[in-house]
Formats: sequence, C-alpha cells, structure tokens
Amino acid sequence: MQRAQIGIIGGSGLYSMPGFDAQEEVAIDTPWGWPSDHYVLGQLAGKPVAFLARHGRGHRLSPSELNFRANIYGMKSLGVERIISLSAVGSLKEEHHPLDFVIPDQFFDRTRGRVSTFFGEGLVAHISFAHPICPQLSSVVYGAARAAGVNAKQGGTYLCMEGPAFSTLAESNVYRSWGMDVIGMTNLQEAKLAREAEICYVTVAMVTDYDCWHPGHDAVTVRDIIDHLNKNAENACKVVATAVEAMPAGRSCKCGSALAHAIITDRKFVPESTRKKLDLIIGKYFV
Repeated sequence: MQRAQIGIIGGSGLYSMPGFDAQEEVAIDTPWGWPSDHYVLGQLAGKPVAFLARHGRGHRLSPSELNFRANIYGMKSLGVERIISLSAVGSLKEEHHPLDFVIPDQFFDRTRGRVSTFFGEGLVAHISFAHPICPQLSSVVYGAARAAGVNAKQGGTYLCMEGPAFSTLAESNVYRSWGMDVIGMTNLQEAKLAREAEICYVTVAMVTDYDCWHPGHDAVTVRDIIDHLNKNAENACKVVATAVEAMPAGRSCKCGSALAHAIITDRKFVPESTRKKLDLIIGKYFV
C-alpha cells in the first residue's frame, strides 16, 4: 500500500482533478469502523496525496452519519501529516460572496452529541484547541488561492451546525449577531480529530449561498447550492494543486506534538486494549 504526505477531504470528483495521477484505491478498516469511502492514492505536483470523498461517492452520507474518527484515523494510517479539507458553506456576512473561498481560523460548535475525540475507554487527553487551524497550512492554502486567481479571504469563524436541514431565519440572524462568518455541517469534528492525531488541518470553505438571512436569498435551495458547487469545483482543483506544489517539506507548527502535554491519565492505569487501539496515535508517548 502506498503512503501519502498530504490528505484531501472533499466532495466527489476531485480524485480525477487535472494533474492528479490516481494510482491506487485503498479500503481501510479502522478501530472505529469504515471511513466514508476508499482512499484514492496518487501523485499531485510530484507529491504523494490521499483523497477521501467525505460523503462517499455519489454523496450517500449525511453530515450526522459521517464516521469522522474513521476518516481521520485512515489518513493517519496512510502517513498523512497535513489535511486540506474542502467544504461547501453558507455565508453569514455580505462580504463573503457566493463563489468566494474563506479560510477560517476559528470554529463554533452547534452540533448535538457528535463524537469528536479518539479518547475515552480509560484514557483521557485534553488537546489545546484555542487555535484549531494550522497557521502554516492556512498560509500555504491562502497563498495558493491568490496564485490561482480565486477570491479568497483568510480568517473568520466557521459555525458548525447539525443539519441536515438548513437554518431557520431566526437561527441565521442569531449567528450573524454573534459575528460568525460562514456556516457548514462537517468541519469542526474533522479539525478536533486531526489535532488529536497530530495532523495539520485547514478548511477551505467554499461559499455557495447567503444562507437565508439575505433579503435577496430568502431561502436556500439544493439546486442553487449544486449550481455553485459545480462552479466552485474547478477553482477547488486549482487551489489544491497549487497548494500541494507549494507545500514546504517540513512542518514548523506545533500540530505534530499536540499530545505532548495533553494526556492526563497515569500511564500505568491505561487499559491495554485502549493502548493498542490508539497505538497509531499515542504510541510515541508510551515508549
């Protein structure tokens, strides 16, 4: 099985993006079950890349059904150190127009009871999550968007809602009053788990609509979103390819040591079954 340095999570179709030489599909069974789909491994800009369709090919899985732990663990098992996550979002500010890309640096959680940690079962860890996006990776992706001619904005807050229904007008206006920038349904859990797995993570939030608050967009329809999704897809391919090509060889961030001071449980009390289950993630701290 091939290894990969960079992981890409996004919608169906990017595994056939221009310049991506897809060489192998891999099914990975994890301690938390199966990921959303097979990982597509190949070369992009001369670098080994793994792609995963977040909702499965054909968009079969709703946000609440996603096995986030399996998706991130699968990336880790392939050797991925950086993840670029592409996500369709609604805009909560006039300045973020449909077809713009926003690279948020914060998240706000409005999901209900989703599992967003690898830990438990006798092992407790508390990662630092004040700054959930890798600053080095964010800068690379933002630079790639500018180089690709895409209208991108760096910084802002991604509000992660449960879904699958879109917001009510009252909810949308409350989120706007809180100063949120964009709204989506998937990326917070990915970011938390990537941090626990010591993988650098960045979200590329691709704006498809103004949610329902905008007087000119009083209701969000799937047809409108799909139309903008299709228009965003070409730009997403450009940004990803440019970002991969510009990716530095080493990491200068703290993501790779996120667990160094996060594990609270006394090592001698950790159940052996839990230790084995998490060995890929915690192994270097238990030698």
